[in-house]
Amino acid sequence: MSLEILSPVDGKTVAMSDVPDPVFAQAMVGPGVAVQPSGGRQNAVAPVDGTVVTLHPHAFVIATESGQAVLVHLGIDTVQQKGEGFTLHVVKGETVRAGQTLIEWDPDAVVAAGYSAIVPVVALDAAAEALSGISTGTDISAGDPVFSWQS
Repeated sequence: MSLEILSPVDGKTVAMSDVPDPVFAQAMVGPGVAVQPSGGRQNAVAPVDGTVVTLHPHAFVIATESGQAVLVHLGIDTVQQKGEGFTLHVVKGETVRAGQTLIEWDPDAVVAAGYSAIVPVVALDAAAEALSGISTGTDISAGDPVFSWQS
């Protein structure tokens, strides 16, 4: 079965290996793609249908009914912002639909605070060869497909 993963934000796709954090760049938590977000306040949306199993102002994990889970991290080291500039629109345990707004944030404010605004989109505990359709350097809108995950 193939699961289509959607971009959580507007921006340009970037190879995971180019993310300025070794945990993501070396795919320690799983493979995927990153999105360099376009500027200005924007909504981060659910990349898949599922349940919000982890929720922080700067990151979330959505688990699908089939058990696949996708991590989205809004910026690098943004945990240091302690939620400043992030507005949650869902709660942990909530069932969400792909494309639904989960968090409102401002990538420009993240950069102004001294952090990278890049957004890793990770297929948790997946094998790299299970992902297909990843392209980098592509302009993308929130809700557009970024890769497929074969289970």
